[in-house]
Amino acid sequence: MLVLLPLLAMPANALNVFACEPEWGALVEELSGDLATITVATTAFQDPHRLQARPSLIASARTADLLICSGADLEVGWLPPLLRRAGNPNIQSGKPGSFLAADFVRRIEIPLRVDRAQGDVHPQGNPHVHLNPNNITRIATQLSRRLQAIDPNKAGQYQQRTSDFLDRWQAAVDRWEFRGDNLAGLRLVSHHTSFSYLADWLDLDIVATLESKPGIPPSAAHLAALLEQLQAAPPAAIVRTPYDNEKPSAWLSARLETPAVLLPYTVGGSEAVSNLFELFEVTLTQLEALNQ
Repeated sequence: MLVLLPLLAMPANALNVFACEPEWGALVEELSGDLATITVATTAFQDPHRLQARPSLIASARTADLLICSGADLEVGWLPPLLRRAGNPNIQSGKPGSFLAADFVRRIEIPLRVDRAQGDVHPQGNPHVHLNPNNITRIATQLSRRLQAIDPNKAGQYQQRTSDFLDRWQAAVDRWEFRGDNLAGLRLVSHHTSFSYLADWLDLDIVATLESKPGIPPSAAHLAALLEQLQAAPPAAIVRTPYDNEKPSAWLSARLETPAVLLPYTVGGSEAVSNLFELFEVTLTQLEALNQ
């Protein structure tokens, strides 16, 4: 059962899982069902780069058997202090109870050099790995193995649920990729590099980002330069996540006369997205509407 804080009462023998982001809470739910109690630290409307280590989160981390986060330094600003304050040895870095999803996929946009003047650059590459469904397949396989190692008495149940999930997931991926063939080359502007894995998977063309440097709010000068750059060939849309500031997208959208589109980005990003399957279904449907 997937729950948000405050934590609901669950059986005493359920595995306690602390998920940093909604997509990983949803994946654990697929693989574990009622075998786990899941606390999700963030929502689709919170920037996962930035979070306050609230007492309720520290308490949940203190009793967690498994921590699952994106990794690749996405949570570097808040997770280390939270783990120190929780004092739970089982989920510290390098322990079996610590699972970082980005460790199990091919990361993109790895910088050749790291300089703070470049903005909020991730030395290990782009951490938003969940928006390629093939990454979900790889991560689910490794996560299932970790669940079985931590909770060996229920290994068979995890295996069965994982097999069922992967069968349904691969069938869905095949359908999505068939639909995605028509989206290749679709030109978009993105607020941040949040959709890079989606673009890599579908061969979308993200021609610009509203942030001149990652994590730095768009300046008026940069937006004006983008307007001049894009006027000759406006993109199909300007896309953002639920937690991005809508004003820069709206400003550029009005002047280019191109739509500003809120993509769900993760589970809970819209009312129609309550699980991972719906995340990709809704996202593809929105992109297809731009391509008509």
